[in-house]
Amino acid sequence: MAENDAMPTLPKKCGPYISSVTSRGMNLVIRGVVLFFVGVFLALVLNLLQIQRNVTLFPPDVITSIFSSAWWVPPCCGTASAVIGLLYPCMDRHLGEPHKFKREWSSVMRCVAVFVGINHASAKVDFANNIQLSLTLAALSIGLWWTFDRSRSGFGLGVGIAFLATLVSQLLVYNGVYQYTSPDFLYVRSWLPCIFFAGGITMGNIGRQLAMYECKVIAEKSHED
Repeated sequence: MAENDAMPTLPKKCGPYISSVTSRGMNLVIRGVVLFFVGVFLALVLNLLQIQRNVTLFPPDVITSIFSSAWWVPPCCGTASAVIGLLYPCMDRHLGEPHKFKREWSSVMRCVAVFVGINHASAKVDFANNIQLSLTLAALSIGLWWTFDRSRSGFGLGVGIAFLATLVSQLLVYNGVYQYTSPDFLYVRSWLPCIFFAGGITMGNIGRQLAMYECKVIAEKSHED
């Protein structure tokens, strides 16, 4: 009788563990897909602003989408957005510094709006020179980080993302994939790192907010066990 009573307890112990692993992996995939499509959408909208202002120019043979963007731009931005959005909460866990500043969707949406506004300013607002524009966008980008992030990991990752993305842009322009009008920072515009920094902070906040649901599910399962 004792052995028979002990047998049914095994599935109960294994069940929650397997369910937790499965839900965690599925949640990771779902978050990656959501971040990918968010990045694709923002790339299409923001690139449209740049092309309308003649900030970026693509060869005619690669202008294939309805938003007059090269076909490879949205998938690349979507992939980068997914990586960034998954990296931010992972770095928070690794450093043992959970991000708790303004953790609500309304704040995330405001962050996205400010990021779109910064990009819009780079394309639409006329400044006396590129230096003035770059300094203004740098101040706005740091202000976005201070308003919606304020974490050391967020700032560090934002700077790293800005550096790597600017380097990749330099290589693409150098190889003739596309070009910027009136480049003043080697082959690109000097304000481009500010846009990449703000974009990294924005996608990081979206990724952190999506990761909250995984933490809630794991916490609920742990409480039930």
